Order: sequence, then structure tokens, then C-alpha cells
Amino acid sequence: MSMKKKAIQGVFWSVIQNWGSQTGSLLVFLILARLLQPKDFGLVALSNLFITFINIFLTQGFSQALIQRQKLDQEHLDTAFWTQVAIGFLLTTTSFITAGWVANLFQEPQLIPLIRCLSMMFFLNAFSQVQIALLKRKFAFKTLATRALFGIFMGGFVGVVMAIAGFGVWSLVAQELVYQGVGIIVLWRASDWQPRFRVSSPHFEELFHFGVHVLGFQLVNFFNQRTDTLLIGYFLGAKTLGYYAIAQRILEVMTQLLVGTSNQVALSTFSRLQTDLNRLREAFYQVTQLTSLIAFPTFLGMITLTPELVILLFGKQWLPSIPIMQILALAGLLRSVSFFNESVFIAMGKPAWKFRLGLLNAILNVIACLVAVRWGLMAIAVAYVISDYLVFPISQWAVSQLIQTPILTYLRQLIVPLVCALIMVVVILAVKYLLRDLLNSQASLVSCTVMGAIAYGLTIRWLAPKLWQQSLELVALAISPNKSQNIP
Repeated sequence: MSMKKKAIQGVFWSVIQNWGSQTGSLLVFLILARLLQPKDFGLVALSNLFITFINIFLTQGFSQALIQRQKLDQEHLDTAFWTQVAIGFLLTTTSFITAGWVANLFQEPQLIPLIRCLSMMFFLNAFSQVQIALLKRKFAFKTLATRALFGIFMGGFVGVVMAIAGFGVWSLVAQELVYQGVGIIVLWRASDWQPRFRVSSPHFEELFHFGVHVLGFQLVNFFNQRTDTLLIGYFLGAKTLGYYAIAQRILEVMTQLLVGTSNQVALSTFSRLQTDLNRLREAFYQVTQLTSLIAFPTFLGMITLTPELVILLFGKQWLPSIPIMQILALAGLLRSVSFFNESVFIAMGKPAWKFRLGLLNAILNVIACLVAVRWGLMAIAVAYVISDYLVFPISQWAVSQLIQTPILTYLRQLIVPLVCALIMVVVILAVKYLLRDLLNSQASLVSCTVMGAIAYGLTIRWLAPKLWQQSLELVALAISPNKSQNIP
């Protein structure tokens, strides 16, 4: 099977995984948002803040190192697996002991049992990282999709049942643990790789030498992505954080739906093309343009229709989240066109570049949010978005130097999707204005969405017929039967 065929079909199954799991997760999230209180989400957001930070030290960038390597020995896999199991056990123990300190820091005693239960995920995750890396390396995204969908279904079922039964915040904790446990079972049943009980120091050094830069980036990226959550929880309290957590969750879901879908395959594809700069550059252009083709209208449409969406999906108790969602959608717009930069850096063996850019972004984000916190929730959201936009030109310059492509050539890939998305926004605003006295908010939302989608599709077909045809061809290639099941 050709590399293009593998990549396109990988994207197809990645779409199934991301869209299926994120849609399922979002449906569960919407149900729980109506059953639980804002403070419940705020408490879990604070707990996950600590869990996410500690989890960075579990992977150490080993997964990316296993995917990126051209030659992979059995000793690499064994060493990575047992290293992660040992670290997972250590992190679970450490988190259990330090839960009280974290609770005192945020003055929330309820965090102690929550953190202790969620810390079990470190030990569970240790058994899945190598298996996931191997499946991605083989473009076996069908198995990953099965794992994600089944885990979301089982975790969501348990979470909703517990919420209805009155378990409150514990329904969110149970949902996470069930998802992780089910995922491990699916991965090990599907994989033909079994670890041997051995650890090789030379192979550890090879993986760590690459992974340490990824680890460094993940650390700074944590502060880049979570500084706003940390400051809101510390200064403004769990309830206020609950409103922000809802908006941030929507941003994360949309990013995974629209960008994460292709990014999983991008790293594997770019890694295979690292010695063929022309093909890598072509793949980078194509994936960026096609992703922006979907992401631009989605995020701009979300900004335009957020009030109607929040009332319909979450209820009026979440009205304070509306302006936060609109502001954070601007960050989603930028991420949709810069998300693949990280894959380029790793695939080309330059994780240190990724680390340095992440460090710069984190420093700017911390400074901006610290300055803004005195003005409240919206100011923090604005500062968070601004810091991302300040780093964007530098990131694109670095990619241009690495794969030898002019920045203007890259930006030209985005013109058509952006112009068509802006035309769509004008159509949506016009429909909202004309129907404001004729339809209720739900009917108006449906009408605006349908008319906006039609306007966007017709505009793409009119302004860029070749791009329209190319999109149809890629969809046909993705769903065509796979004649060869053997993946080298």
C-alpha cells in the first residue's frame, strides 16, 4: 500500500476515533452538565490540573520517540514499557501522599479523595503507552478508534448512571477511571506484542535523549495551556472555574475533532517522509489547508452562535460561560493552522525547537494571565488568547526554516478557507437578524447553521473548484476498500 493510501486511510480511522469519541464524550458531558453543579466541574478541573501535570513525567516523550525512529529494536519497546510501569507506580504513590498538600493550596478539602482516586490513572496509563505507539507506527488507527469508542461508551454510561443516582462529582471521577481501564483491555487484546522482562541502558539512553526534549516541551506546554485554569482556581474559586472549565472543555473537544483527527496521522506520515523534503512539504501544505477548510467555519460559526448553543445544550445556569467560549474560540482558530508544526519538529528530529517555542509561549502566557487576573475571568481568557497569537509568527518562521518553505506560500493555503468562512459569518448574521422575531432560539439556531453551511459550501465550490474536487477525491480514497492488510 502506498504511503499516501496509508495516510489517507489513517486519517479516515482517526476521524472515526476522534469524531466518534469526542461526539460521545460531548453528549455525556452535556448530560452531566445538566445533572451536576458548576462547582463539581470546578473541583474535577482542579484535580485534573494536578493529575495532568504529574502525568507528563510518565510518558517522558517515549511514545513519540518510538513512533519517530526509523529502526526500532525489541529492546527499545521492553525498556520503554518497564520504565513507564515503574514510573507509573511511583507517581501513583506520590500523588496519594501529596493530595493533602494540593487541597490546602487551593483551600478545597474535597480535593483529597478526588486526587487519590484519579492518581490510579498513572499506573493504568503505564500499560498503554507502548501499545498505542506501536499501533500509530503501523497506521493501525482502526484499533485505536475501537478502543476510544468503547471506552467512551462504558465510561459515559457509568458516569451518567452515578450522576442520576446522586453521586455528584464522583460520577466524573468514575467516568475517567472506567475509560482508562476499558482502553487497556482493548489495546492488549488487539496487540500481538508482549513485553519481555528486560531493560537496556543503551536503548534507554537513546529514547531518553530524544524524549527529554519532548518532556521539556510538555512541561512548558502544561503551564502554557493550564496557567489560566491554575490562576482562576487559586484566586477566583472552584465555582468560577467551573464556568471557565465548560468553555475550555468545548475548545478542547472542537480542537480534537477538527485538528487532532489529522495530527495523529501527521506525525507518523511526516516521520516516514523526513528524508524526502519535497513530499513532506507537500503533505504539510495539504493537511494544513484541508484542516483549515473545516476548522475555520466551525470556530467562526461557533463564535457567532454561542449564545443559542449554550442555552440549548447546557441550560441557562451556564450563561456566564458564553463570552468565555467566544473568546477561547479565537484560540481554536489559531491552533487549527499551527497544530501540525509540532509534528514537523518531532518528525525532523528537532524536538528541542518544539521545546523552545513552548517555553516562550508558556512565559508569555504566565505573564499575561498574572497581569490580567485582577480584572477577572474574561480578562484571563483574553490574555490567554493573545499570548498564543504573539508566538504564532515565530513558530511559522521556524517551520519555514526547517522544511525550506516561504511563509507567504504557507499562508496562501489559508486564504480561501478564511475568506469563505467570513462570508459564511455574514450570511449567519443576516439570517439571525431577519428571523429574530419569527423563530425561537432553537429554530433560529438550526436555520442559521443550515444556511451558513450551504453558503460556505457554495462559496468554496465557486472560489476554489480544484480544492473542492480535491476534498471529494480524498474522501473517496479514505473510504475505498483496503486491498492489502499487511502494513510494514
